[in-house]
Amino acid sequence: MTRDTKTNNPVPNFYRASAADFKKIPGSPIAYWVSERERQIFKEGFQLGVIAPVKQGLATADNDRFLRLWFEVNYNKIGYNINSHEEALDSKKKWFPYNKGGDFRKWYGNQEYLINWERNGAEINSFKPRSVVRNPNYYFKESITWSFVSSSFFGVRYSDCNAIFDVGGSSAFPNKDDIYCVTGLLCSKQSFNFMKIMNPTLNFQVGNVANIPFLYEKINTHRDIIDHIVKKIIILARCDWDSYETSWDFETLPLLRPEFKSPTLEESYKKLRSHWREMTLEMQRLEEENNRIFIEAYGLQDELTPDVPLKEITLTCNPHYRYGGNKTEAELEALLLKDTIKEFISYAVGCMFGRYSPDMPGLILANQGDGIKEFHAKVPDPSFIPDDDNIIPILDDEYFSDDIVSRFKEFLKVVFGRETLSKNLEYIARILSGTSTGSPESVLRNYFIRDFYKDHVQRYKKRPIYWMFSSGKSQGFNALIYMHRYTNQTLAKMRTDYLLELESKLDAEVSMLSGDAAKNKTRITTIRSQIEEITKYDELLNNKALSMIGIDLDDGVSVNYTKFEGLVKEI
Repeated sequence: MTRDTKTNNPVPNFYRASAADFKKIPGSPIAYWVSERERQIFKEGFQLGVIAPVKQGLATADNDRFLRLWFEVNYNKIGYNINSHEEALDSKKKWFPYNKGGDFRKWYGNQEYLINWERNGAEINSFKPRSVVRNPNYYFKESITWSFVSSSFFGVRYSDCNAIFDVGGSSAFPNKDDIYCVTGLLCSKQSFNFMKIMNPTLNFQVGNVANIPFLYEKINTHRDIIDHIVKKIIILARCDWDSYETSWDFETLPLLRPEFKSPTLEESYKKLRSHWREMTLEMQRLEEENNRIFIEAYGLQDELTPDVPLKEITLTCNPHYRYGGNKTEAELEALLLKDTIKEFISYAVGCMFGRYSPDMPGLILANQGDGIKEFHAKVPDPSFIPDDDNIIPILDDEYFSDDIVSRFKEFLKVVFGRETLSKNLEYIARILSGTSTGSPESVLRNYFIRDFYKDHVQRYKKRPIYWMFSSGKSQGFNALIYMHRYTNQTLAKMRTDYLLELESKLDAEVSMLSGDAAKNKTRITTIRSQIEEITKYDELLNNKALSMIGIDLDDGVSVNYTKFEGLVKEI
């Protein structure tokens, strides 16, 4: 702190530093607030790039063409855990994991994207000079990656999926002996502090990361404990990431795991929520211990504290991180509970289509044209059988045996038992509506009609895998299909077995209600509006059905979805 030359009083926010001080820091930034110890560290440490090569990745120049979210494509065309270009070529796969940065998350996760690297990237290489293939010798290797741009934090993650990577997911490549130690350093508070010193704009460029000082001898003294802590943190972060169906390693909902599952959904959630609290606090404890070790090794006790606030514990099950803001504990808990129930509903819908099964972990049907035959080949004696025709109606009443509310009730009976069905339905309805009033079935039906698809589109980042065919605002006709099970016969079946059948049933209902037209005026008006809407919708559906539209999952959701414009809900 500088003092006024006349009064000798401290002058706040005023610092003196020489040009020589700045030169100790790579790039000589004008970081006047940096302490003498921090400057000295830059002078005495190895540059991280010496220990772990830091590389910028590929630029496709056309992400819509070359990238997909992993759940858009045929699962059997994805090459996971590939170790070399030769192995990638021999695999005959088309799509490979691609680190692309993403939202702020530390330690593990953000594994969402795939890149078309078929025949060692033949299509991308033919797109040169617009595309730029950088550092291909580092593709398909274990790495440490981070998000290039952040509004406030340095989100570093261990990556063992042997991914290709781009600028937004630039990566470091330490050897196997150093990878956990380097991960611990990059996820520590002082690395973020060093990055702010070198680049206050918080664009985490490869040059800045490569210049982070690495005090090898001092770190080496603590290597065993650092490796132990970092491995435990990564296990927690991986467990959290894989607990959600948008992870390619998702197996089943935590709610349904034996250690949490109870006779009712409410009891199951209470057990799971207790586990999540313990998990979050353990992660916080381990992160603070990691910070403490590095702060002491670097001698930065006067500059930094090891504390990590809950909002920076980047587990999706941690509501302080997931929702943020200035919300109360009660508000955070309510949001987490409601989203967990919605995730349960989403998983149930996945089981209705055969994407998942309560009888077997992981993906079941995830390739183009998969159907019931393929399901039974994988799950020979299922407790819950998927929809046979890949069309699930979502209507304002139970007009069909495979109505979505009926199927959901069946799913609840299978996973929790018939005797607790009413209790579970009431609990779900109370959480969805925020009140105990109203019929549980009507609350659930209203959710499926009005909100399920919006939630699905958001969960799958505007690349939905279940598509909502809808006649319009009157909600006369809605039906879900699973795009991986779509065939060029799906629309014809939707029209003959559902749309026209529904129109006939609605006509009959109007005739029945007309016996007391005054009493039933509102319902009759609603149905007539729905019939009018369905009639117009049928014309377009018939034309599309006659066209026998085909889709190719390799083209991605955006391209395939537009083929059904006017039939499906807008995204």
